[in-house]
Amino acid sequence: MNLQQYLDVIIKFLQDYLKDNHQDCYVLGISGGVDSSLVAALAKKAVGKDKLYCYALPIDSLIDDENDAVRLAKHLDVNYEVVDLSEAYHCLVNKYESTGVKLDLSTKGNLKARMRMATLYAFAQNKRGLVLGTDNMDERYTGYFTKFGDGGVDLLPIANLTKGEVVEACLLLGIPEDLAKRTPSAGLYQGQTDEKEMGITYKDLDDYLLGKEINEEAKSRIERLHRISEHKRKDIPTPEDYIRE
Repeated sequence: MNLQQYLDVIIKFLQDYLKDNHQDCYVLGISGGVDSSLVAALAKKAVGKDKLYCYALPIDSLIDDENDAVRLAKHLDVNYEVVDLSEAYHCLVNKYESTGVKLDLSTKGNLKARMRMATLYAFAQNKRGLVLGTDNMDERYTGYFTKFGDGGVDLLPIANLTKGEVVEACLLLGIPEDLAKRTPSAGLYQGQTDEKEMGITYKDLDDYLLGKEINEEAKSRIERLHRISEHKRKDIPTPEDYIRE
C-alpha cells in the first residue's frame, strides 16, 4: 500500500467512525502546523465542510502562527474561528501562583495544551461532535504530547504516519509547501521547537521507527523517551478486580 492509498484508508476511517458513533461533526484545533493541516485536509475530504469545525486557539502565540492557521483554514475552505485564550490562561496562572506555587515553563506549556483540550471539548459537546487529535507516530512513540492536553482526544487519524510521511501527505493533498515544511513547534513558548525540546531530529526518529540504522546517541535518547512516557499510552490503571463474597 502506498501513501496515497493509506490516506484513503484514513478518510474511510473518519467517515465510518463519525457514523458508527452517532455524532454530527468533528472538531479540530488548528495551528498552521503540518499535523493539524493534514488532519484538517483529511477530515474535510471525509465528511465535508458542514461537518468539520476548526478552531485556532492562541495563547500568547506568535502572530505568524495565528496567521498560518487562518491561511490554512481559508485554503481548505473549512469552517473556522479564532478564540484567543490568553486572558483566561493568565487568570489561571495568577490564581495558581497566588497559593505561593511558582509554575515552571514546562508546567505552563502543559497548562496551555490542557486549556485548548477543554475548549475543544466544550465546542464539541455543544455541537454533538468528536474531537480530532493530531499526534503522529513519532509523537506517540516518544510521548511528545501533553497527557490530557493534545493527547486528550476522541481519535487519532494520523497516529500511524511518521513525521516525514505527514509532510509528504500534506504535499500530496495540496497544502502550501511553506506550511507543510514549517519548523515543527507546539507553540508553547517563544523559540520552542519540537526537535530542540525532544533532543533528537525527526529524521533520526523516523528512521528508527522504520527500522533503519541511526547513531547510538539518538537511539538511546529515543528509547529513553519511549520508556519514561509509557504511562501516557496506557489506559488509566486500576487495582485488580474486586471479587465480592
